[in-house]
Order: sequence, then C-alpha cells, then structure tokens
Amino acid sequence: MDHSDLSLDSPPRREGDPGPAGAQANGEMIRLDNVYKTLGGKAILRGATLSISPGETRVIIGRSGEGKSVLIKHICGLFRPDTGEVYVDGADISRLNERELTPIRRKIGLLFQNAALFDSLNVLHNVGFTLFEERRLGESEIREQVLETLRRVRLGDILDKMPSELSGGMRKRVGLARAIIQNPKILLYDEPTTGLDPVTSDAINDLIIQLAEELRVTSVVITHDMVSAFKVATQISMLYEGRFHFTGTPGETRETGDAIIQQFIQGRSEGPLTNM
Repeated sequence: MDHSDLSLDSPPRREGDPGPAGAQANGEMIRLDNVYKTLGGKAILRGATLSISPGETRVIIGRSGEGKSVLIKHICGLFRPDTGEVYVDGADISRLNERELTPIRRKIGLLFQNAALFDSLNVLHNVGFTLFEERRLGESEIREQVLETLRRVRLGDILDKMPSELSGGMRKRVGLARAIIQNPKILLYDEPTTGLDPVTSDAINDLIIQLAEELRVTSVVITHDMVSAFKVATQISMLYEGRFHFTGTPGETRETGDAIIQQFIQGRSEGPLTNM
C-alpha cells in the first residue's frame, strides 16, 4: 500500500504554527511543544514543535546531525528537554521520574538503526528479553509468544540462531519482533532501511505498513531514504536547524515549491542547504 495518494485538500503547514487550543486533550498520541536541547555545548533542538495523531505514520527527514535521533530519544524518555514539554499518550513525560516513566515506555517499541541485538543471546532470548526479565510467564509460554511474533515479521522458527548467523534483513526483523512483542501503542524506527539492499529495504517498508494496520500503532520513522519515506508515510516532517521546517503528505512534499525540501528530496548538492 502506498500512502502517497492521500488527499491533498488541506495545505501543508509549518510545524510550530499555533494549533487549536487544548489540542493535547483532543487525542494526540505524541506532541512536542517548543523543545530545546543542547548536547556537548551544541544546540541540537531549538524550539521543535510536533504533533502526531493516533494511528499515523509520521516520517521525519533531515540532514545528518539535525537531531532526528535526539528527537526520538525525547519521545521515549531517554532524554529530557532543557525547556519545553513532551507528551506521550496524554502524559507530560518531561516531568516524570524514572519510576513514573516505566509504564509509558511499555507503550513504546523501538527499532534501532543496527537492530541492537544482544550478540551473546539467541533469537528466542533477544525477542523475549523483556518477558524473561519480568518472569511472569514460563519459558514454554514465552517461546510460543516469540514464535507468533516472529511470524508477524515474516520469520519462521529461528529461535536458536545467534545474531551472527542472521543476514542484515533478518537482524532488522528480529529487532522489530522484539519491539512489538508487548503490543506497543507507538513504534519508533531509527533508520530502518540503512545498510540494506533495495529489495530487502522494500520488504521492511511493507512490514512498517503492515504492522501499522494490524497493530493500529502510531509510527515514527526516521530516514534519509526518500523511497521509503514516500511509501510508508501518512505525513512527512523535515527537521531543519533544530525546528520543524515543513509538514505535509507525501504528495504535498513532492509538489512543494519549498527550495529546501526540493533540494533534500532530490539529493542535489546545490541549493540553500549548505555543505556540512
């Protein structure tokens, strides 16, 4: 399914433009309000404001070093903003302590760029890691749950395989299985197709769409891969100079006259985006 043919009735907007009063109470799944973050003396996020509705697949694009991964770490509570607020499922997580963050984090599944599998654990213990840690289920029950989750990501019984025995695409799928095993409400993808060939990348794109539909999750996808972005997104947002410069449907993104967007999606060296 390609989302790029969604209705273009509403015009693209600049993230950060004032929204309706009480928007957070009206069912947004994720909202960042005027978030600032400095790391190592460098300002990374400089007033980032973003609103994502339940069930949406929001793709976030932008040049390397713009703070896309920093943004994801704010959404899952690994980073706290210097100023501003971060809401997840109605809770202002920027004000929660570690104990209070635990139930929020259980709603979030995260697929890291390199899948971040534990090299010393087989697939069973990688995918079922949190279930083994919680000790609420017996091993046979966990085994069945892991098998069912692997089937969701189009993998068979590879429970005893080690990460070193898996291809790049299989590692991504195992990482994705680990992210969804506890039925999260939100899935965060950090460069899910990086390092994969075009055919495997497209299979991962199909999985992102499939899981969004089957699990009814809200998805946030960070990517430089515009083929992937245009295929999986319901909305695309560009992070530029620490703020969200543009948000629109895939169709609006393709057709915009914004020179910064066009230079980025066309991959041209000449234009307002300076060489870094």
